[in-house]
Amino acid sequence: MQMPAKILLLAISFFVAAPVVAQSADANVNSDLLTKRWQANWVSHPTASLKEYGVFHFRNAFDLDSIPEKLVIHVSADNRYHLFVNGKSVCRGPARGDFMHWRFETVDISPYLAKGKNSIAAAVWNYGEFIPGAQMTIKTAFVLQADNPKFDFVNTNPQQWRVLQDNAYVPITHTLNTFHFVGPGDKIFADKYPWGWEQTDFNDSDWPRARLLDKAVPPGVATNNSWMLVPRTIPMMEDKLQRIDKARRVTGADINDCFFDGQHKLTIPPRKRVIILLDQTFLTTAYPEISVSGGKDAQIILNYGEALYDAKGQKGNRNEIEGRKIPNFTDAFQLDGGENRTFSTLWFRTWRYIQLDIRNRDETLTINDFYSRFTAYPFKENAAFSSSDPSIKNIWDVGWRTARLCAGETYYDCPYYEQLQYVGDTRIQALISLYVSGDDRLIRNAITSFDDSRVAEGLTQSRYPCSSMQIIPPYSLFWVAMVHDYWIHRDDPQFVKIYLPGIDAVLNWHEKYIDPNGMLGKTMWWNFVDWAWKWDTNKGIGGVPPTDAQGRSSILTLQYVYALNYAAQLNDAFGRKYFADHYRNLADSLKKSTYKLCWDDKRGLLADTPDGNIFSQHANVLAVLVDLVDPNAQKKLMEKVISDSNLTQCTFYYRYYLIRAANKVGFGDRYIEMLQPWRDMLKIGLTTFAENPEPTRSDCHAWSASPNYDLLATVCGIMPAEPGFKSVKIEPHLGPLTWVEGKMPHPLGQISVRLERNGKTGIKANITLPPGLTGKFVWNGKSVDLKPGPQSVAL
Repeated sequence: MQMPAKILLLAISFFVAAPVVAQSADANVNSDLLTKRWQANWVSHPTASLKEYGVFHFRNAFDLDSIPEKLVIHVSADNRYHLFVNGKSVCRGPARGDFMHWRFETVDISPYLAKGKNSIAAAVWNYGEFIPGAQMTIKTAFVLQADNPKFDFVNTNPQQWRVLQDNAYVPITHTLNTFHFVGPGDKIFADKYPWGWEQTDFNDSDWPRARLLDKAVPPGVATNNSWMLVPRTIPMMEDKLQRIDKARRVTGADINDCFFDGQHKLTIPPRKRVIILLDQTFLTTAYPEISVSGGKDAQIILNYGEALYDAKGQKGNRNEIEGRKIPNFTDAFQLDGGENRTFSTLWFRTWRYIQLDIRNRDETLTINDFYSRFTAYPFKENAAFSSSDPSIKNIWDVGWRTARLCAGETYYDCPYYEQLQYVGDTRIQALISLYVSGDDRLIRNAITSFDDSRVAEGLTQSRYPCSSMQIIPPYSLFWVAMVHDYWIHRDDPQFVKIYLPGIDAVLNWHEKYIDPNGMLGKTMWWNFVDWAWKWDTNKGIGGVPPTDAQGRSSILTLQYVYALNYAAQLNDAFGRKYFADHYRNLADSLKKSTYKLCWDDKRGLLADTPDGNIFSQHANVLAVLVDLVDPNAQKKLMEKVISDSNLTQCTFYYRYYLIRAANKVGFGDRYIEMLQPWRDMLKIGLTTFAENPEPTRSDCHAWSASPNYDLLATVCGIMPAEPGFKSVKIEPHLGPLTWVEGKMPHPLGQISVRLERNGKTGIKANITLPPGLTGKFVWNGKSVDLKPGPQSVAL
């Protein structure tokens, strides 16, 4: 049986993710919030440590004679908050940023208000020493301000607001035997939890008054600033009910899958232990929620795994469970025997497998329901791909799931281990977002965040926002490429122009390290390129290509050239001729020196270093991309790159660049056969694409989702023909396929193609371009002009 709807709503109101009512900060934000001190103050708990781990509940109760047509508020917190009005979830935040750019949400709460008694309540928590890597913090604090001074009684101040420290929460640290940076698990003691605290009729009269902290201010206003408040620029995260309908292993009880349909309950007798291993059947990111009754002093432990591990610590086929265990990534709920108690977590969890370890004590325990609320950036799948090979559809679907789970308030490298926005990953993720969704807000947010991260030396940080600084100079170069990508795909010159000084700073830093022989010499920081070079435990570093005794690497030098070429194009476009000429001349000089020192005539390959004894795909891919070798010789070079297995091989991440080089020399028709690594991942049960070839740490890494870009950009051949995507070039590469269909969003509308082989060398194409977009269709060296609307081409 299912709980009555009204009771269930009350039970889960604290944990249900926000409905989409918060406004994107580009709209409805009073300009005074961006230029003046706010009327509201930051507030906190009067006696608790503001630096240590803690969960706090804030409340403001007030009466209304009538419901206002609109009551817009602006709200933020450090570290995080979950806002309620009259017991109903409104929003979560703030969107992650840094101290100079601390986000606030803008929300119209009038739909939640009632005539008479009302309350605004917020859970605010600080992870303290257990803080996730992507979260910055100063101290525990909360701020809320009404946009209209008429409603200033809702503003945060000690007169209106009360606060309680919730001692029900205790952090759980994880032991995963690998780098893990997403924060602690939650242990919740139900007998200490103030049930109903977010409801309107809750009595908070014994709660202490909030403590007054600093005045809320935007950047550049007043002195002694702490958090410099700026508007949220991305939408609220998606919130969707998600059920877990497959039990793979059960001990201590007889259950079937129908329990998880929300229509049945599970009764557990006293002093019984029940362990249930559930298979979502695909990886997900969600807030788990469990509703229980009775079972005083019982404990429910949730464990989460991307996969299960055998006795040797290997994952193997992700569908197999025999003799395998789930990793130690846990939350725990200690029950108080109350009716219809619903527990969830402060932050979302990532899993394919989730294990319930239920340890009952002396009372009967009833599990009323168990489900989750899916959360991710609300990308919509506005593109599609199908072909004569139906197996490719699975690659498309798994790739898009990978991209979706690696995008929240920022892009994530991986949702299970780090949830950090790295430049190298983000460049590929951004292109996938543009091609499959068309939503560019998270891309703009990422470009801005990396520019915000730049240190005094000029480099961007490798990942940002992040509470721990890390610098990867090659990633700063790929940030330059990200800005260029945006310029090519979006007609937004004012946005792009902002980042030219930052690009100058990145390139100038590298220029200082050019050695007397004309290559990039030994540089500081972590020169990560690809996991083709394994982690060196003794050195505490990995992913770095070989260098000679002077620190010279053809790969690192040519990645610099790659960025210089993009920068020259950008500076030409914006009339900065001096900079464009300088970057172009510098690139040419570096290429000549690298060719002279590293080219091996006998092998017809570029060596990784001037020592000439190590060769990789990476160096030669870059040699093609930057035209280090004559264009007439590039095809021969790429033939060796693809066929020579003795070269250090590109892993999933760097295969994005391998494909770019293959396309450049006319090998686009080989792309379908180059999908074999992705087919291999599907064969071992992966439902998202992994960080690396087996054995891999992360089962979900969006840099491996590049097929969702290339199936449209390479196979369908849809590419911008000029900056701003003001026109399109469609040059398909069907390879062994007899037909393909694809569609993708463009700022002017949808581009769609239906391509079919016509004999051995011909093609028939049905193409639709949106109003205002023109272009060319290219096939076997022949070109046909394209106009807006539907059209047919036969070549």
